Amino acid sequence: MPERRTVALVTLGCARNEVDSEELAGRLEADGWQLVEDAADADVAVVNTCGFVEAAKKDSVDALLEANDLKDHGRTQAVVAVGCMAERYGKELAEALPEADGVLGFDDYADISDRLQTILSGGIHAAHTPRDRRKLLPISPAERQETAATVALPGHGPADLPEGVAPASGPRAPLRRRLDGSAVASVKLASGCDRRCSFCAIPSFRGSFISRRPSDVLNETRWLAEQGVKEIMLVSENNTSYGKDLGDIRLLESLLPELAEVDGIERVRVSYLQPAEMRPGLIDVLTSTPKVAPYFDLSFQHSAPGVLRAMRRFGDTDRFLELLDTIRGKAPEAGVRSNFIVGFPGETESDLAELERFLNGARLDAIGVFGYSDEEGTEAATYDNKLDEDVVAERLAHISRLAEELVSQRAEERVGETVRVLVESVDEEEGVYGRAAHQAPETDGQVLLTSGVGLSVGRMVEAKVVATEGVDLVAEPLTGSLACSEEAGR
Repeated sequence: MPERRTVALVTLGCARNEVDSEELAGRLEADGWQLVEDAADADVAVVNTCGFVEAAKKDSVDALLEANDLKDHGRTQAVVAVGCMAERYGKELAEALPEADGVLGFDDYADISDRLQTILSGGIHAAHTPRDRRKLLPISPAERQETAATVALPGHGPADLPEGVAPASGPRAPLRRRLDGSAVASVKLASGCDRRCSFCAIPSFRGSFISRRPSDVLNETRWLAEQGVKEIMLVSENNTSYGKDLGDIRLLESLLPELAEVDGIERVRVSYLQPAEMRPGLIDVLTSTPKVAPYFDLSFQHSAPGVLRAMRRFGDTDRFLELLDTIRGKAPEAGVRSNFIVGFPGETESDLAELERFLNGARLDAIGVFGYSDEEGTEAATYDNKLDEDVVAERLAHISRLAEELVSQRAEERVGETVRVLVESVDEEEGVYGRAAHQAPETDGQVLLTSGVGLSVGRMVEAKVVATEGVDLVAEPLTGSLACSEEAGR
């Protein structure tokens, strides 16, 4: 019997890419490929690239080159690029990086097995010519669902895999295969974006916004729960737009309680929210529904009105602070994070001071700060009033220092709070770590528990915050909660 073909998936970038990798893994496993963790043990290394900003693109290229090195002293015979960078640049990337044996776009995902087999056999699959994927769907959101089946939408695969891939009982598997045993998994709520932020190229290669049907999201969540997942994180380019192409812009408000009721799921988290699209009803559901984390990943980007207008965005410091007051008026413990761009073309000293005013008043739990750089194909790249690189670097350093101080102060405010912690790692030497409701995976800090008695990965435990370490918390598990965890583990 011939040895099975082996493949490893190396994923860079955001949680949406992680979902896409698991879709590719599901397709490959269903077609007989053996999935391995280490690229050195694989016949083919598939690198799921990120094409968002220059730093991410460099990381993607480095990962491709590192995988290519394995061909000289490992099992690896071919290295293939997929993902956003591959979709965005296509032939250009293939020509600039001959070390990649293949550059596959989203349209290749449905035939990923055949594509890899062709490349592994020494054949050539021509890299695609990039196109503006916004033009593949109707302009009107209401008309998109009818044509969605004709467009490649990573993460929107059919609800079922062939027999033998899904579990024997319970919900059928989505077109997805988990690549780790984490108690947390992302679920794609939608793809693409209809916003036209002047600094962002994502819509051009991810396409127009299109929602997944609620039944698909629910079935996938049920399947993940059967795999041992305790927390799901809903991801897309813009979750606040969910349902607009399905005839109901408030569909998220009705879907969240259903997801929270799925057996086995302990926490539902929503990411990627647009401040300008926040609705009172959505705030109510996020702050009052059991098992739905009162967590607000709000894309502010800046707070000076002039800068926001140049970014093709809306809002200002006072309106943003009012939104946060509304959220905390309903859930004082709510977690809030955001990202900001400093040094945007035309940004003045007074604009920077306005951003500082907002940050000082916002009490954010996590803050990401990025210095502006041109992204090809974006409107902002054509602006004339660019700041010198040293000015951008100076402002980035200044706001980053402020952000670090502010998130540490916000963490200190939580001393004395009782938090529900999802245990994610248990190690005799390192200790027991997890995350509270205000902490998303990998981005927002973590909680060190002072005792690990009776705890294992995937347990949800109540604990009292007793100290902080920067943005991280130190918490003491409550006795009753530990007893419940021990009972649940028997």
